[in-house]
Amino acid sequence: MQRRTVSYAALLVFFISSEAFAADGQERTDISDNPGASQQVRPVRPGKASTQASPAHKAQDAMALEESIEVRARRSSTTASSATKSDTPLVETAQSVTVITRNEMDVRGVLNLNQAVRYAAGITADTRGGEGTRYDLFDLRGFTVPTFLDGLKVQGSPNGFAVPQTDTSRLERVELLKGPASSLYGQSSPGGLTALFSKLPTSRQFYGDINTTGGMFDLYRVDADVGGFASKDGNVRYRLYGTVNGQHSQLARTGSRRFSISPAFTFGGEGPTTLTLLGNYQYDPENGSYGAVPLYGSLRRATYGYLPRNFYDGDVPSEKYNRRQGSITYILNHRFNEDWSFSTRGRYDDIMTNYRSVYTNGDYDSDDGRSGEMLARNAYGAREHSHNLAFDSQFKGHVSTGPFHHALMFGVDYMQQHAHDQEASGNAPDLDVLHPNYHLGILGPLTPSQDNVARWNQVGTYGQDEIRWKRLILTGSLRNDWYHSRQLEYLSQSDTRQSARQITWRASGLYHFDFGLAPYISYSTSFQPQVGAVSTNGGLTQRQANPSTGKQLEGGMKYQLPGTPVLLSAAGFHIEQSHVLVAVPNTGYSLESGLVHSDGFEFEAHVDVYRNLMMTAAVGFQNVHDDSTGKPLVQSSKGNASLFAFYTLPSGALKGLGFGGGMRYSSKIYGGESAQGSVWLPQYALFDGSVSYDLSNLSRSLQGWKASASVRNIFDRHYIANCFAGTSGGEGSCYFGERRNAQASIGYSW
Repeated sequence: MQRRTVSYAALLVFFISSEAFAADGQERTDISDNPGASQQVRPVRPGKASTQASPAHKAQDAMALEESIEVRARRSSTTASSATKSDTPLVETAQSVTVITRNEMDVRGVLNLNQAVRYAAGITADTRGGEGTRYDLFDLRGFTVPTFLDGLKVQGSPNGFAVPQTDTSRLERVELLKGPASSLYGQSSPGGLTALFSKLPTSRQFYGDINTTGGMFDLYRVDADVGGFASKDGNVRYRLYGTVNGQHSQLARTGSRRFSISPAFTFGGEGPTTLTLLGNYQYDPENGSYGAVPLYGSLRRATYGYLPRNFYDGDVPSEKYNRRQGSITYILNHRFNEDWSFSTRGRYDDIMTNYRSVYTNGDYDSDDGRSGEMLARNAYGAREHSHNLAFDSQFKGHVSTGPFHHALMFGVDYMQQHAHDQEASGNAPDLDVLHPNYHLGILGPLTPSQDNVARWNQVGTYGQDEIRWKRLILTGSLRNDWYHSRQLEYLSQSDTRQSARQITWRASGLYHFDFGLAPYISYSTSFQPQVGAVSTNGGLTQRQANPSTGKQLEGGMKYQLPGTPVLLSAAGFHIEQSHVLVAVPNTGYSLESGLVHSDGFEFEAHVDVYRNLMMTAAVGFQNVHDDSTGKPLVQSSKGNASLFAFYTLPSGALKGLGFGGGMRYSSKIYGGESAQGSVWLPQYALFDGSVSYDLSNLSRSLQGWKASASVRNIFDRHYIANCFAGTSGGEGSCYFGERRNAQASIGYSW
């Protein structure tokens, strides 16, 4: 399967390359607001035309792109800002970055972030299967990764309940930055991070679209996006996005609903100083189930056979999950002159969740825990309220020292969180899996199990220097972080404190040849705070754990066909995460002796859009190993491969008809250790399809109208997306993958 995918990708890339070299090599400099148009932009420093720049200044201009958050039109798919905190061509970025544009998400009919990232190399997708959609759950290069929205970290709950989720329809693009990135962002994962970018006001005088969607499992969506000038001279601009949506999940008797609105205003127009204010309020009255199915009955055969894919382990009257989240963001940019600028941004988040459910730990009420028909269950509930602040400010400038041209950045950021969590647990009646009754209730009131207040803050200072000499680009960044946390547990009367200081850095080198090839090598580090007691003398004395640290060595090459948005990249990497906590059996403490390493290779090809073709192809191989267990890291896969292509007919009787499809393959995934040995999930391949039609080709009166449809898992492949074996003392739980899911939309844009 992997060989076939590589072959298909190579054929498509060869076709595109041939067309590109046959075409005029002149680079395009216009920007179109049409999502299907090519958007290659020659980087120009404010106040200076590229046609008048000297060769030395041209080198500086390549680094001096506008601040990424100042959206004038749709950004090119061949630039990204997550790796350097400035818009930089991907071919000149010495780290792996995958860009998922708004156009690609629309073509594929993406409804959430889990679906958006499925076609990227190095992804272990949908780690909670097709039902766990209330959170964005996937791994990158074997590790869970944090999320950043508009350059600021989306702070999740320390207890795992009050975790915000961004509706992807309000996003302009998604970037996956792969590998450690603490030198610019502070505490982060060795696997990288996910960077989200909101839809913000643009330079168009009046624009918008309204889209309605319906589909399987009673899906309904209404999305509206309107923007333009709020003043005649365009000095004040606005944009308003909103959605109402809902759907039953693929499990019996569960579903989700959402209401969200995001207003944005930009003051300053095209001037040297701009201020953007962005608000968001989102209410999820319900959001599916977070349940699972037992290992025996899903991945492995039980005495009665196998469970259906719509099996629900919960209880309808006891199922509850509602979430309210609101935020306000400011982004201030000031340009002093053509060389120096200042940018600052901040966000306040307020997230509140109310959760209750009945769930299984994967065991049956039998002597061996894996046979019989009565499934053991427990009950749990939690109420959590989290308040978060995040700020990031930076100066950027350009200087020259002899033949070397520097793009300098100096910044400071700050984050803090205050979260109050109350949890309770109890017992629930066993469930007859062959004749389930989903109205059994809970056995008595829930007993309080936790009542804690967590506070933490982080201050970081960082600096970066991008040095250019002819076509050589050297980048170095250095950061110092101070992290403090305190957790008060009122039930157990415990007071846990942690303070840490960490220095992280990154260094890279890249050479960009005239014909488009750019080989590179980079080294980067990361750190993550850990919660837990550590002892090195058998428990006589204990202390709070130090952060785990990560490092990555990555080397590869990128190639962009000159004058086109066709980008190819290949990279090999070695990641190590050290000082990981390893629990000492039958004690309450751990050792900081854990070591996890991830080694792999990735290839990606992206075209968005060239000669009416959008295409993405990816192949990834990885080996993620946990030295403390001698096994792979739980829920890590051996690799993935994918290919998606979409073509729009430019002329003829069917002009405006777009069609395409894709295949995504996952190698086997390690699910942990059960009483019967290692659990491995079989490999699987899934197929998706999309079609769209510009209705204006039928009649001029239908100008702006468009119809589209998409299907995920066309052949309704039955597969297990993930398992956690041996959890909670049981055999383990598994998660069915997403079933066939089709949807159709009709929309009007202007």
